[in-house]
Amino acid sequence: MSASGGTKAIIAALLANLGIAVTKFIAWLLTQSSSMLAESIHSVADSGNQALLLFGGRQARRKATPQHPFGFGRERYVYAFIVSIVLFSVGGLFALYEAWHKFADPHPIDKWQWVPVTVLVVAIILESFSFRTAIVESNLVRGKASWVQFVRRARAPELPVILLEDLGALLGLIFALFGVVLTLITGDGTWDAVGTTAIGILLITIAIVLALETKSLLLGESATLEDQAKIEAAITAGPEVERIIHMKTLHLGPEELLVAAKIAVHGHESAEDIARLINSTESRIREAVPIARVIYLEPDIYHVPAAAEPTPATS
Repeated sequence: MSASGGTKAIIAALLANLGIAVTKFIAWLLTQSSSMLAESIHSVADSGNQALLLFGGRQARRKATPQHPFGFGRERYVYAFIVSIVLFSVGGLFALYEAWHKFADPHPIDKWQWVPVTVLVVAIILESFSFRTAIVESNLVRGKASWVQFVRRARAPELPVILLEDLGALLGLIFALFGVVLTLITGDGTWDAVGTTAIGILLITIAIVLALETKSLLLGESATLEDQAKIEAAITAGPEVERIIHMKTLHLGPEELLVAAKIAVHGHESAEDIARLINSTESRIREAVPIARVIYLEPDIYHVPAAAEPTPATS
């Protein structure tokens, strides 16, 4: 994923959520609707999350130091994980708390009835534009992967996070509209509490999915299968390399890949020849996969493993 694509989607979501948060808070102050309060806090949490993603991207661009020789690319994973925590606590748990409070005192919306419906409809329209931006930017890098595969396999966290946040925001607005409209029709504030409960469960579910995916990135994931195939083809493309004995890859960040491989070379090669073949092999790898920034190649002589002797038959 290009960093510019992720940043564009983040900024679009941030601007939408800031405007939506203000109007939701005004609607809550006028109507005291629990769904509106839950959605207000949800928008504030989303705005904070997008600010965290932007900050994480900035931190990740710092140059490597002696203490952090591979750089700070994983900062983007760290802040994406923090986003999941914020979404779980500030968004999901608060919504469930507000729903519990509203179930205990299910007062109807008896003033400014048109305000929450208007605000929610406008918010759905604005959030749809933000979601559309995230979809367009994701399609540029998604390839043939399904949306589930894209969220699970993406090595850059920003677009999957924004996609899930925007999807959650849209569904949350629909749940809030459902609760508010039924409260206005029936005069029973319990429906408002039901909508708030649905928002809380939705946000907690999305937060758990994000936490699991970013945890995997934090632990360190290998290159995609497509990139691994390109690297293997680049290594064996030169006649001086007999075969790959073993290879490991690791993402140091969304756009920084470490490649370590033991390669089999011909036994008669001189040290100068081996140095030359390593340099040419590294060039082929970087040409095939530009994000392969750190490459370690270990030359060795490949020995065919001796065939295991057959086990004597026992009577």
